[in-house]
Amino acid sequence: MNKRIYLSILMLCTIFMLFSSCSYKLSLNGQSIPPALKTIDIQYFENNAPLVVNTLSQQFTEALKNRIRSQTNLTIVRGDADASFSGAITGYSIAPVSIQATNPNSPPIAGASRLTITVNVKYSYNVKDASPADKKLSFEQSFSKYKEYTGDLNNQEQGLIDDIVKQLIDDIFNQAFANW
Repeated sequence: MNKRIYLSILMLCTIFMLFSSCSYKLSLNGQSIPPALKTIDIQYFENNAPLVVNTLSQQFTEALKNRIRSQTNLTIVRGDADASFSGAITGYSIAPVSIQATNPNSPPIAGASRLTITVNVKYSYNVKDASPADKKLSFEQSFSKYKEYTGDLNNQEQGLIDDIVKQLIDDIFNQAFANW
């Protein structure tokens, strides 16, 4: 009889821990997507920066779509949607952040440089009959991230862009869905 009670208690504890861990995991991602939000339109982010990298618009737009697909249950649609992302890449700049010592007869060179990408994002929450709190979820904001590097940019530019785009997508996603 004691074994039966012990096994029953053990089984109940296991089930409780299983369900507890599931709900804990769901709350860890920090998402606060309103239940009425089912579809989203992610428009193409044009590159309007003074320096243009040909693949950056497509890379940024696809990275945002992939994040939405992998982290939410939202359906990406074209046109009429419960919410939408639009915007443009407005900055792509390279600037020195430190000067490397050289001999007195030669010009100074950059010891380290910084690649900065800036994106203007408009997020519109369009659900009909949304609560006043949900309507405040819309925003238009500029996001900027950078990565420092040394040496020749050409050999590492794509890796730097990948890292910066990931950071930008994290910030945009958190602003839209985590309310941080």
